[in-house]
Amino acid sequence: MLSIVEAAGWPIWPLIACSIAALAIILERLSSLRNAKVIPPRLLEEAMAVSVSSIPSPDTIDKLERNSPLGMVLAAGFRAVRRPHATAESLREDLENSGRAVMHSLQRYLNALGTVASSAPLLGLLGTVVGLIEIFGSQTGGSTNPTLLAHGISVALYNTAFGLIIAVPSLMFYRYFRGRVDDFGIELEQAARRLATHLQPQLEAAARTSP
Repeated sequence: MLSIVEAAGWPIWPLIACSIAALAIILERLSSLRNAKVIPPRLLEEAMAVSVSSIPSPDTIDKLERNSPLGMVLAAGFRAVRRPHATAESLREDLENSGRAVMHSLQRYLNALGTVASSAPLLGLLGTVVGLIEIFGSQTGGSTNPTLLAHGISVALYNTAFGLIIAVPSLMFYRYFRGRVDDFGIELEQAARRLATHLQPQLEAAARTSP
């Protein structure tokens, strides 16, 4: 492997940096974007069950918020209802704001991964150009230096190959993660709507008892 890196020349180092960054992002996102971690099973049902007659205590809401991204959305809904003079409109706004914040956190590092996927072929092309420059630079007069010619060809081909090797899986995982985030967004929206419908009677009761 070291001999390949040496043969590819200095243009290979930016590609190696891109590959390390892409691998780190992919592993981190694979760990973070798991169903059980983003939308734990039965969390919504449990939250609705404990809030049938009354809103959970602030400590319980804080614990729910730390549970998961879904817990953050549910906690925002409970906090909205606990506020004085809460309305269905304010509840919806708080749920939407929390949902946007959660979606932003779920998309973390995806732009960086997309940048790697789009820039790796260009860096490989840069290495190809550098290799071609070395090839033409080795042609002095009517003589040809086979060693320099072979080195220039290796720089061009190795960098092109490395750029594609990095770009293809990075793009595939980028598309995969984007799809996962979109699916989570739909599920979070549905959960927020169910919670809003569930809390509507308590909002109406609070409105009737308020002065």
